[in-house]
Amino acid sequence: MSTIFSKIAAGEIPSYRVAADDRHYAFLDINPVTPGHVLVIPRKEEDYIFNLSDDDYSALTLFAKRVAKAIEQAIPCKRVGVAVIGLEVPHTHIHLIPISSEADMDFHNKAQLPSTEMEAIAKSIADKYSELYPEG
Repeated sequence: MSTIFSKIAAGEIPSYRVAADDRHYAFLDINPVTPGHVLVIPRKEEDYIFNLSDDDYSALTLFAKRVAKAIEQAIPCKRVGVAVIGLEVPHTHIHLIPISSEADMDFHNKAQLPSTEMEAIAKSIADKYSELYPEG
């Protein structure tokens, strides 16, 4: 059975997409820890990140790095924090969170932003991604 993330990547469920390629999909978390919080997933379903093949793990990490570079340019922050928890959805995902302090990585402090703000954030990150990586 497809995970919710597979359905999002396939376009069956709407999302605030920021980047994608044939193996990966990146989109805004609908309950962000901070504005610009992005989830990066492999299109291939795998519940646990360390069960990915070495090639799939490396490709996912490199794709996440590219998305993080776009986030850094689109969202005012000191760094992009990285977390892999993997308990809420049984599909490997990397959290990329714009942060200015360690306290910004508090997963107990999630927000809900208006759709207009989510759309503007997604567009800003997607535009920066396209500028940085015009080849996709």
